[in-house]
Order: sequence, then C-alpha cells, then structure tokens
Amino acid sequence: MTTQDQNETQNARPRMWVALVPLAAFAAIAALFFFRLGAGDPSKLPSALIGKPAPDIALPALETLAGPNGPVPGLDPAAFKGAVTVVNVWASWCIPCHEEAPLFMKVAQDKRIRVVGVNYKDQPEKALNFLKRYGNPFAAVGVDGNGRAGIEWGVYGVPETFIVGRDGVIAYKLVGPLTPNNIDTVLRKEIDKALAKG
Repeated sequence: MTTQDQNETQNARPRMWVALVPLAAFAAIAALFFFRLGAGDPSKLPSALIGKPAPDIALPALETLAGPNGPVPGLDPAAFKGAVTVVNVWASWCIPCHEEAPLFMKVAQDKRIRVVGVNYKDQPEKALNFLKRYGNPFAAVGVDGNGRAGIEWGVYGVPETFIVGRDGVIAYKLVGPLTPNNIDTVLRKEIDKALAKG
C-alpha cells in the first residue's frame, strides 16, 4: 500500500462517520416515535373539551331514518340540557364501529340516559344500511357530512364517545371503540358519575 493510499483510507474514515451520524439520529427518533405511539392507551388521550359546554352545532337528521315514534331527529344542542347524553361519533366505513354497534344497543336500554349519534363523513344510504343491520340505539342522529362538527367536538377519529351531563357540559370522552372490556369498567362507570352529579 502506498503512502497516498494510506492517506486516502485515513481521510475516508472521518467522512464515513459524518455520513453515519444523521442515519443514527434518524433511527433513534424513529425508535422513540415507535415506542411512544405504541405505549399509551389511545382511549386515554386528553380532551380539551372536558368540563366545557358541548359544541353548539346543530346537525340535520339522517333522511328517512325512522324509529318507533316516527322520524328520528337530527342533533339539537339544546336537547343536551336536562338529560345525561351519550354521544357516539360513528360511520359505516369504520370497522370498529361495526364491532361496537351491538354494545350500543345494550347501552341504549338504560332509560336514565339519552343516546345520540353523529354520523361522520358517511354516505346516507350506507349509514341507513348500517343501522338496519345492527339496530338503531340512537334517539337522534345528526349527519356530519363534511366533518365540521367532528372538528368542533375535537374528534381524533371514529369511533369516539362522549358523555354530556345534564348541564350540557362534556364530562367524559372515550377515544376508540366501546368493547366488552370497557363497557362496564369505563363507560357505565362514567355514566353513573354523570348521573350522580344531578
């Protein structure tokens, strides 16, 4: 090996380390994101709306949806006052919404509360077929075709469920689907708290 070859080899080593530093930094940041995103319970994401009045946004009814007492109305924010209300944000295209739908039929059997739905960025005929398939637990269904109401409610993604107290104030938010595991340990417990508030 000549002196020139030795010099070139020695000069290449520092350049190789300089090239590896950004790659190592990227790998460290990617690992941090991976572990932080996978570590938490998405249902415990904070909501800035807890303790604040439910958004004052009316939504039109899902056309042709009928219940036992006639047409099912849209979402009227004035109806939150005086009753503990469970608001479920759902869509027919949402896979977890299909899984939680039968559980909402059980929740709706609790006559102490009112269950309403916000149909999020959905096609009306698909939303109607969804409710035909699983049953309609909702006393009211508001259509949020463009997602504007979802923004007002601080929705991260569907499904999400809110509990609104008799005073019209958001008491709790469940991010993600209702499941057999959290229906009693989380949702019913939070409903009972809201009912006890008076």
